Amino acid sequence: MDYFIGIDVGTGSARAGLFDQHGKLLANHSRSIQSWRPRPNFVEQSSEDIWASIALCTQAVLKESGIPAASIKGLGFDATCSLVLVDAAGKPVTVSPDGDDQQNIIVWMDHRALAETDQINRAGDFPVYEFVGGKISPEMETPKLLWLKKHLPESWQRAAHFFDLPDYLTHRATGATSRSLCSTTCKWTYLAHEAEAGNSGWQDDFFRAIELGDLVDEGYARIGTEVLPMGAPIGNGLTPEAAQELGLEPGTAVGVSIIDAHAGGIGMIGMPDTQDGPTPDTLDNRLALIGGTSSCHMVVSEDKRPIPGVWGPYFSAMIPGLWLNEGGQSATGALVDHIIFNHGATEAMMKASKEAGVTPYEVLNQKLAELAGDQPLHTLTRELHVCPYFHGNRSPRANPHLVGMISGLHLSATLDDLARLYLATIQAIAYGTRHIIDAMNASGYQIDTLVCCGGGTKNPVFLQQHADITQCKLILPEEPEAVILGSAMLGAVAAGTYDSVQAAMAAMSRPGIVMAPDPASAKYHTAKYTVFHQLYADQIAYESLMGKA
Repeated sequence: MDYFIGIDVGTGSARAGLFDQHGKLLANHSRSIQSWRPRPNFVEQSSEDIWASIALCTQAVLKESGIPAASIKGLGFDATCSLVLVDAAGKPVTVSPDGDDQQNIIVWMDHRALAETDQINRAGDFPVYEFVGGKISPEMETPKLLWLKKHLPESWQRAAHFFDLPDYLTHRATGATSRSLCSTTCKWTYLAHEAEAGNSGWQDDFFRAIELGDLVDEGYARIGTEVLPMGAPIGNGLTPEAAQELGLEPGTAVGVSIIDAHAGGIGMIGMPDTQDGPTPDTLDNRLALIGGTSSCHMVVSEDKRPIPGVWGPYFSAMIPGLWLNEGGQSATGALVDHIIFNHGATEAMMKASKEAGVTPYEVLNQKLAELAGDQPLHTLTRELHVCPYFHGNRSPRANPHLVGMISGLHLSATLDDLARLYLATIQAIAYGTRHIIDAMNASGYQIDTLVCCGGGTKNPVFLQQHADITQCKLILPEEPEAVILGSAMLGAVAAGTYDSVQAAMAAMSRPGIVMAPDPASAKYHTAKYTVFHQLYADQIAYESLMGKA
């Protein structure tokens, strides 16, 4: 039996999972990672802290599983699409106004570069815009690079490499400076389809127009001259130093990395729900929903399908040979937590949670069941509506300047009120998913099935509201840790156990629970979905009125 380790770095923690070649999870471990917020909209992390956390996690899963290091044949990494700066010696270079070199990562959700994002989107008519849904997002790397050049010129000059976090991890593991086709295509404006045709994936005219011509003049040496497909083996595998830190054998195969949400996509989008399973021409009806601090919505097709406000189409950025469209919501898990932990009844919720020995979410779910009684639970929010754009909108409005709104509040702040607001927030997130699906279906997809993992997808209320609001079937993978499974699949491909990502997907993932939507809820949710759109229209109207003041 061959064994593989998948390593996932999310917004708040690093995790490692040890799997066998059939995709069975034998051990997993997680550790929190540190973040700094030196100013509003600034979120920073440390590559040294993240690597130390990874090392503790890998050592822990080896110890827990009892599998010897020599039996680990491959290693795969995924991470958030955050920007890492290191110097020529591989040491961290600060991204912070505080000047601390340990703070060398601009986290994906950092919105310091809003002005630079707007500047880039006004730069002209370039092909790259067609492949990002029409607009560059502040969550992508070019605005962050431009911000650094303008505001931290010393760091801009000192940095020998600008890495996406997944690529930094494979660099730390192997010493190689190759980049992933996933990260460069999805976050750096690399055009993979042009590279496939024998042309340059980097677009010189675009980088010069957005005032990053230095990178062109350097031959793109600091952002990547070798771009490889996910799962391809990197160099000679683990270096002796990295192997010692991780508790593994030198030379262990390391696969080209992937963004965390995309790892969840490959970890479950290929799982069969029929005897024949999905094939490239039947994936049009299947959306991978990966929840967490934010949510990502992945669909793949044999056809190139530009969708306004939806990232992509990206060629081979998740499944080799297929075009990826990526919708998303900039804050889902973070929004739910913001709502429930900043309310007049938060203390009562936490007290009930502690006394019952359950999570705060379970307290609220039980309260909703009590309030609903014999009526359908979803009807508890008839007069309470939430616009969920507290951190802007990623898709399909593609407007990071939008804000959140709540309509229907009373002069009370009881646990009952909190439970209703919690439900209305979950519903608002699900209406956002429905909006993304509508945009995708208008372009040629026929989505009627959601395959789900991560974050809120472990919450039955979150799941049922998504099923009812989208009127889609939900499939949960047998292995709920689909993100780290996806990374482990890349290790399995790099080790040669499977000859392709598709082969690993078919062999290592299986469906678990299937949930059906309630058709009787459709009328109610259609009405509230209309309100969802009206809240946005009202926000734009308010903005216009205040702009004239």
